[in-house]
Parts: sequence; structure tokens; C-alpha cells
Amino acid sequence: MTEMRTLKVALLGGGNVGAQVARILIEDGDALAARTGARLQLIGIAVRNVNAGRDVELPQELFTTDAETLVKDADLVIELMGGIEPARTLILSALRNGACVVTGNKALLAQDGPTLYEEADRAGVQLSYEAAVAGAIPILRLIRDSLAGDRITRVLGIVNGTTNFILDQMDSTGAQFADALAEAQRLGYAEADPTADVEGHDAAAKAAILASLSFHTRFALENVHCEGISSVSAADIAAAKDAGFVIKLLAIAEKLSDADSDGGAGVSVRVHPTLLPREHPLAAVRGAFNAVFIEAENAGELMFYGQGAGGTPTASAVLGDLVSAARRLVLGGPGRTETTTGHVPALPIDAAITSYYIGLDVADQPGVLARIAQLFAEHGVSIEIMRQTIHRDAESNVESAELRIVTHRASEAALAATVEAVKGLDVINSVTSVLRVEGV
Repeated sequence: MTEMRTLKVALLGGGNVGAQVARILIEDGDALAARTGARLQLIGIAVRNVNAGRDVELPQELFTTDAETLVKDADLVIELMGGIEPARTLILSALRNGACVVTGNKALLAQDGPTLYEEADRAGVQLSYEAAVAGAIPILRLIRDSLAGDRITRVLGIVNGTTNFILDQMDSTGAQFADALAEAQRLGYAEADPTADVEGHDAAAKAAILASLSFHTRFALENVHCEGISSVSAADIAAAKDAGFVIKLLAIAEKLSDADSDGGAGVSVRVHPTLLPREHPLAAVRGAFNAVFIEAENAGELMFYGQGAGGTPTASAVLGDLVSAARRLVLGGPGRTETTTGHVPALPIDAAITSYYIGLDVADQPGVLARIAQLFAEHGVSIEIMRQTIHRDAESNVESAELRIVTHRASEAALAATVEAVKGLDVINSVTSVLRVEGV
């Protein structure tokens, strides 16, 4: 009987996800060997502090601070350190040494992915990164493999569990943003410094990766328009709820033709708070869960849902990539990273095609609705829904009207110009809310 080959695995990072990856490699070694055709030997875990306390009990002799030496001895390298450096240098070193690399580092991939992809191509090894987007959901493999024979036209994703939890809390309990954020921090869904999540930076990095795979063109973080949720108020949530919508932070990548966009053909990649009709599949994604909704020419509409973060769910994605890379080493053949057969330009936010929800506080007098509707028409923006509610100020006894408008889809530039023009009308007391809408 032929002796089974052994592949050496180096793990960079022993945090929540890294510790779970190490545990699975040790506990499920026989099962993984049966699936890959080789025994996966964990030769070390590179960490900053070998004596730090950890939730998972692992052999102390595996821990080291010498990541450089560990990488040189490995056939397979798992990078879960996060950040740009030293992760970038260590991944490049591993690739040049002929090791396949599995990473969950969305920030590095969004900032400098092309350098890593090109190095993997030169070395003929595999660079895999399923864990970089949407945790346990195997969305990247599905886009790259299962939909390889189709044309994706649009991707909408809830890809950050922290912001989804916060917005869900605000929607279900009426909480203010600060209170919902504090609850997310108490439960461990949000970091002490939540900036990367609540300002949309984490989702933007994932949007760049999703767009690159979906449209076979390399998009970087700088190509993604990014807005976070810190300005979303309880009043915005309540108004959306009353109108039959829910607010979600969406990562959107959409292919537009010359006929669609004033900016010409290309791909709009953006992250921002978005109103969704409550009957839309993404509207039902609650808590810290993630989901990705895909529209393709032949497959139609598809949605994939699951846990978007956490040690064991993300470790599942890492191990899936590791088994795939190990099989390639056993069977032979070139490594595979991405397909960039297209060169579709990234469009600025002004070229995006969307709808707006606009909240207005207006004077309660004859002709107001007609003046507003005329101004919208002058800017080439049609109104789909207009609702009016009358309010009386208790102190002044003066009546005003709250007007809520949902537009049909138009270019971002036309919609923004319309809002600016509305602000100039003497019957407008204030513009209380402007949010983009999808799914109408």
C-alpha cells in the first residue's frame, strides 16, 4: 500500500478564527486526510505572544513568534493575521517559496490583491480567499465556479454582521444608533473601535472582491463608493418602517450599459445604507447574519444566507480552501486564483442607477405638491410613491406637512441635482432624509 503523503501547514495568526482552524486540523486530521489524499500536518502557529490566553486549548509547542521561518518550511500557508503588514510580505514569501496560500484578509486583497494574484500566477500556486467575504457562505467559490458559464449582472450583499445587527436592533426595538452599537459591543459583535464596520470600510473591501470575481475585472478599494450607517437615525428607521421598507447596509456591484448610465458602460461598486421593501429576500436577514443576492442572465435571482463571522463559521471557509489547495498539490496541475478576462471600467457614484427615498417637511398650503412634482419632472426624475401626513406644532399651532417620496430609478447625478433643487423651494422647511432604495 502506498504511504500517504504529508503536507506541512503553517498557520499565521492564532486569534478566534485561527485557533478554531488549528483545532479542526488536529481533531479532524484523519477525515481531512481522507478528503485530500494527504495528511495535513500543522507545523506551527505564528503569534505575537506565545503565552497569551486563548479560548481553545492547543499544544503549546506549536506556537512561535518566528513567522518567517515557519513560512519557509510549509507546503500550505494559512494567513489569518489581518492588516496589511507583515501579512503582505509573508504571503508573498510563501508564494515565492512555492506554497499555496489561504487567506481571509479582505483589506489586503482589496488594497493590493493584484500583486498577490500575479505572484501566485508566476509561481504556479493557488491563492484562495473564501473566508474574506461573508464568513461561512461559500459565495466566492459559487461565483467563480458554479456561475462561470453565466453572466452576472448585479450583486447585492449584506456582508457585515455588525452593521446588520445594529440596524436590525434599531428596526425591531426603536433604539437609537448609539444604544444599538453599545448592545453590539456588549455581545461581542462590534469591536471597541467599530469604525471599520459602522463607516462601511469592511463592507467596501468585500464589495471590491465580489465585483472583481463577478465581472472578471480587478477592482480596488478606491473604486468603491463608501458610506456607513452612523448617520442613520431612529427617525429614518421609523419612517422607512412606516412606508413598508427596512434599512440595510448593502454592498452593491452592478454592471451598467451605455443605455443605462450617463457615464457610459461599466460597473458601479458601492456601499451605503439602502431601503429595501420588506418583501425583498434580503430584508428578512436578521441579527449578525450575512446574505448575498445575485442576479444573472440565465440563472436569474439567487440568494445565499448564513453566518458571516465568528470563529467556527469562518474556519469552515478556511478549511474548504485548504482542502482544495491540498488536493491540487496531491493531484498536480496549475494553481488557480482569479479570472480577469475583462477590462470593464469602474463608474463613479454619479453614474449609478438607483432610486431615492426623500423625506420633506413642507408648508401646508395649496399647490405645494404640484410645485414639487413639476421640479422633479424638470430634472427627468419620475415619482413612484408620494405620501403626505399633516402635523400641527403644539406651541405655534402652525400646521406643516411631512412628505415622503420614493422615485423611480434614475442616475445618481440626476437624483442628487433634484434634491438640491428641492431644497431651494420656499415651501420646503427642511429635507429630513435622503436614502437610496433598491428592489422597487
